[in-house]
Amino acid sequence: MIEAEKIVITDYLPHRYPFLFVDRVKAISDTEITAIKHVSNNESFFQGHFPDDAILPGVIIIEALAQTCGILSFHTHNAKPGDQYTVYLVGVDKARFRHPVRPGDTLTMKAQIAAHKQFIWRFNCQAYVEDKLACSLILTSSVRKKDGS
Repeated sequence: MIEAEKIVITDYLPHRYPFLFVDRVKAISDTEITAIKHVSNNESFFQGHFPDDAILPGVIIIEALAQTCGILSFHTHNAKPGDQYTVYLVGVDKARFRHPVRPGDTLTMKAQIAAHKQFIWRFNCQAYVEDKLACSLILTSSVRKKDGS
């Protein structure tokens, strides 16, 4: 795995604030990635989830992992959204939430390519807070040209 300090997240993802959930890529290779998200107390969803016991919603953790896989997909294809490619989330399997993620935590996200066949890719994903496993899942995505091919 190589250091990825020069990866510009917005070059590899079409997402923008407030729906961009990857802050930095720590390391990336053709088969795996490690990225982080700093969980801020200012995130709007903490107002309702839950006001007296703020916990990062599981769907946001899944989306952050999906965005991490999207970066890996684009990197592996040597492509970017500006090249008229897009990555679609098509499935989430075996999602397990084991440790709460709270404001002030740094979420470390890891994804490894488990399999791929033509345009369908499967990833094994994990999210950690320090050394504690917060979430694990299998994610399936599809990489397509924006013209549908």
